[in-house]
Amino acid sequence: MRNFTILLLALICLNSCKSSKKAKSSHKNTTKTEKRATNTTSNALAESIVDYAKQFDGVRYKYGGTTKKGMDCSGLVMTAFKSENIMLPRTTSDLSVTGDWIDLKEVQKGDLMFFATRKNSRKVNHVGIVTFASEGNVEFIHASTSAGVIISSLAERYWYFAFVQARRVL
Repeated sequence: MRNFTILLLALICLNSCKSSKKAKSSHKNTTKTEKRATNTTSNALAESIVDYAKQFDGVRYKYGGTTKKGMDCSGLVMTAFKSENIMLPRTTSDLSVTGDWIDLKEVQKGDLMFFATRKNSRKVNHVGIVTFASEGNVEFIHASTSAGVIISSLAERYWYFAFVQARRVL
């Protein structure tokens, strides 16, 4: 009798586990459809945000700046996203924990790239917005202290070695 009870419990568990997996499977299909719709919206937003950020190309660097009179790296990010009513933190360190961490191979237009530019430090102190990403080639717009708002490439030795992480906020 005891063996029969154990067998019966095992069958009940097996059936409930199967129906649970079926429910999860149909949920995944819905999620994929929702993700496609979200990706289309995200792509349009990213395009708009990057286009807005490019309007600051050539603007001189100014610590704490958020206008065409002067811009710093986190100010550029905050201002560009704010143009699409997306409110982000003002500082690079706060931005570096916003959104979702993503692998460098997965970056796309509108994602944030974080760098550590101080010698012998891996602490994030610089941020940029991805303007182009394809087959390992990544370009980003940022406000550099030496050249102001510019577009740089991760293929540049300096930026390649300074890179710390990428994050997706869209």
